[in-house]
Amino acid sequence: MKKLFLSLLVVLALVGCDNEKGGFIKSVISKNNQATSIAKLKKLIKDEGLTYFETIDHQENARSVKADLTPESVIIFGNPSMATALMKCNPSMGLDLPLRILVSTSYEGITTISYTNPEYWSLKHNIKDKKCLRILTKASIALDDLSSKASKK
Repeated sequence: MKKLFLSLLVVLALVGCDNEKGGFIKSVISKNNQATSIAKLKKLIKDEGLTYFETIDHQENARSVKADLTPESVIIFGNPSMATALMKCNPSMGLDLPLRILVSTSYEGITTISYTNPEYWSLKHNIKDKKCLRILTKASIALDDLSSKASKK
């Protein structure tokens, strides 16, 4: 059993190094610019009945220390009911909640919407409870949906 678990862990770690399906970080290229992508995400978050908390503008923070950074912002939002249930499974979930989506634009002008795959958290936070695993799956689907919709024109 230990060998099977270790083998699975190694496979997940190797898959997690890639941004493809099953990776720890999921990304979608947006057909919109930085500002439009952020505005669409905020609207979608509110329309879905989620709680919007804040947007952190890393580029602006870099400017405040006279450093240069391409546009990069983190949108922080969540579902307090879902988050509470997950933190009851393991309080360490509070390290990854509320949810976050990164919107960044490269020097080439390509805007990308990225987030941590919630299914990864089952490993990171040792979540084994079936109810909590279903919540993580729902969170993954919701983040996929938000990212996909925000990336479209």
